[in-house]
Amino acid sequence: MKLKTLLSEYPVTKQFLTHTARFEFEPFKGSVAQQFQRVVRKLEFDVAEIALMTFLIAKAHGKPYRLLPFTVMARYQHPFLKFNPERTPALKPGDLAGKRVGVRSYSVTTGAWIRHILAGDYGVDLARIRWVTFEEAHVAEFRDPPNVERAPAGKEVKAMLLGGELDAAILGDSAPDPRLQPLIADPEAAGRRWSEKHGAIQLNHLVGVKSSVSPAVADEIYELLVKSKEAAGNPPLLPHGLEANRRNLEVAIDCAHKQNLIPRRFRVEELFE
Repeated sequence: MKLKTLLSEYPVTKQFLTHTARFEFEPFKGSVAQQFQRVVRKLEFDVAEIALMTFLIAKAHGKPYRLLPFTVMARYQHPFLKFNPERTPALKPGDLAGKRVGVRSYSVTTGAWIRHILAGDYGVDLARIRWVTFEEAHVAEFRDPPNVERAPAGKEVKAMLLGGELDAAILGDSAPDPRLQPLIADPEAAGRRWSEKHGAIQLNHLVGVKSSVSPAVADEIYELLVKSKEAAGNPPLLPHGLEANRRNLEVAIDCAHKQNLIPRRFRVEELFE
């Protein structure tokens, strides 16, 4: 049987996606993130790209997936917290307490990383921000904290920010808009400072396999992914291997636990068991 697989085409996965004899690749339109509910609610896929925070929450609720130590997407999240300087020209990250901040869903990975940055680097009390969301969490069992509200039906996050209904917003997947600016000054430099401080990078998406996939087959999938990455020239900031990702995962687990996305700090090895 072919393994039903959900995976975006990145440089590091392009060669892997040619293995159509072994894998049944699921076609989809738009962002792969729109498919993650199918991964962790309907359990549709044997092999799936998955956002790291979605995976950690899914694991906490007993979903039958484990990680492969293969990163397909990682980035520093600092540029993706946006504000409208025409409405709030003096706004700074430390000013967000008491403000309304939009995010697609509270538990998304980019949102979790940005909250980590706000709390750790700018001293923001996350409980004093009013988070405005537009979608349910990927994992059905997850419950938003009390300082989260759902935007009215039909509202769109960028339009609310431009219209002054939000003070800031996390716009991880949207096209750049010249009317909006990063709230964190010089976000690229801020990202480098964060990496030096924590000895890590911020992982977004990895690859997971269903628990019913045997260890031998999982190892074969991983080796095919590594060869695909090698064919792409081993691009930077996409580490593979448990030890290469250990510190990255430790920081991500700590980020999720401090925000009560997961009930305890997992050991890194647990993610692969």
